[in-house]
Formats: sequence, structure tokens, C-alpha cells
Amino acid sequence: MNIAVLGAGSWGTALALQLCRANNQVRLWERRADRAVQMQEARRNIRYLTDFPFPEQLTVTSSLEKALTDVDMVVCVVPSQAMRSMLQKSLPLLSPEVPICCASKGIENDTLMTMEEVIRDVLPVHFHAQLSFLAGPSFAREVAQGLPTTVVVASRFSEVASQVAEAFHAGKFRVYHTDDIIGAELGGAFGVADGYSLGLNARAGLMTRGLAEISRLAVKRGANPLTLSGLAGMGDLVLTCTGNLSRNRRVGLGLGEGKKLSQILDELGEVAEGVITTKSAWELAQKEDIDMPITEQIYALLYEGKTPQQALTDLFNRERRAERG
Repeated sequence: MNIAVLGAGSWGTALALQLCRANNQVRLWERRADRAVQMQEARRNIRYLTDFPFPEQLTVTSSLEKALTDVDMVVCVVPSQAMRSMLQKSLPLLSPEVPICCASKGIENDTLMTMEEVIRDVLPVHFHAQLSFLAGPSFAREVAQGLPTTVVVASRFSEVASQVAEAFHAGKFRVYHTDDIIGAELGGAFGVADGYSLGLNARAGLMTRGLAEISRLAVKRGANPLTLSGLAGMGDLVLTCTGNLSRNRRVGLGLGEGKKLSQILDELGEVAEGVITTKSAWELAQKEDIDMPITEQIYALLYEGKTPQQALTDLFNRERRAERG
């Protein structure tokens, strides 16, 4: 297949490399022309994943027209807050007969729309049957290395999910499929910070209760609760909370060390979707009238200047209740 990957950050680059392993011809789109030229000449991503050379079947371009002409599949991997504008620019070049897979996580801040809702809002209805969404526990570096990884593709139509899954499925990259887009998207979008040196008991508790919060909101929005116990829910949450490659976890570690958020993000040098998604998640919880106390405290840490110690105190001083309440 000829596949366009729109977005040349670490995740877009890793997915492009995996698609090449699956014997596809890949065009990787980088928004900035100077970076696209450097990557094409250096045959590697000079900002992210620099130690992984590009195979012959991967080309880099800053032209959406070159990236999208005569392709068999499109993979969108731009940051969630840039998804709408990228799709608006791409729309004249897209074919309604070509599968479009969104591999970006997050919720649009201003509208509180999931990525599916954003895409369906931008693209005319005759594109909607071709939409799919990639989720699950997957660090970019380990995908680039070819380490064992298991993900899930969600689509309302099984033939689309199967086609997209087959395009990625190769080597040690195993792809399942589901029809629960809402569960896959919200499970992947939300996470719990782990970084305040509270011990393993606290980590396990935060992960478990964090999943309960995510599940409450996702089910309210129409998700199958079983999806949240799978790759897109529990799988993604475990990886984010325990893996040192997680940008979101590194933000949590920095906050626990007393650093300012601006300093942490400068040191990170990449987008940490969890920082942006926390705001959207908190606002969505208010809109849906869903109790999400951990999300509320993380929001206060990131946006209201609350200290980790005070957030922890407020969590533990909440009224005792039944676990499944």
C-alpha cells in the first residue's frame, strides 16, 4: 500500500517505520519545509528518534499534495489541538474511498470534542465510514525499535478496522480491532500522573481509581465498559503510569520534584498531551456531571498552582464510599 503519515513527531515517525516493516510505501509529512528537507537528506528524524535510519520506502515531504496524492491509506498523527486545522487543509486532497486512521490522542480544548468528533465535524459525511482510530499501550521509541507491542484499531465498520490493522500488523507489532471508538478514544486520552514518590501502594491505587473515573465518563458517553479494561483503557494507563518513556509521567515526576510546569515542558521539548487533555477532561467531567476527583486534583496542580501535598491531602480527606460507587 501507499500510505501517508501526517505528522513527523516521535509517534508519527515510529508508526511510519512500522508501516515500512509491513512492506508499505510511506510518505511522512512534516509541517515545516526546512525540517522535511533535513530529514529527507539525513534519512532519519533529526529531532526525535535520531538513532533509527529511514528505510528506502520512506520519503519525507512538507507538501500535503505530494503526501496525499494517490495513497491507499492516511494516518493522522498531529497533536490533538492541531487536528482540525490540518484536516481543513487536507480536505481538498482526501478521497472518501481511502481509510483514514487517527493515531492522535486527546480532546479538543475549545469544543471538548474527541478526535472522532473533530474529524466528523470537518470531513463531509461521505468520509465517515472510512474512519478508524489507533489506541493502546505503545511508546514511540519501542515501536521504532521493533519491540513487542500490542494495540487496537477501532472503527464502526469491521472491514475498515481489519484493513487498517492489516496495514500495521507485522513483526512484533500485533493489532487487534474493535467497534468501540468512544471507549478506545477516551481510554487512551486520559491518564493519571505518577511522580510524587508516594510508593507503589499509592501508584496502584491511583491507577485503579483513575481507571474507575475514566470508565464512568466513557460509559456515560456511550462506551462499552469492557473496552476500558482492555488495551485502550487499562493497557494505556499502566504504560503511562509505570513507563519511564512516558512524557506525561515525566511531567508528573517534575511536578513532584517541585518544578514549575513551564520549566518541565521546556526540558521535555515535546508535546505532553496529558497536560492539555487534563483541562479538557476536567471540563468534560463538569459538563457530563461525572465525579472525577483525581482528574480534579491533577487539574488543580497544573492550572491552579496547588501543591502535590495539598492535592494528596484533599484526595484522602474525601468522604469514604463503596468502591464501585
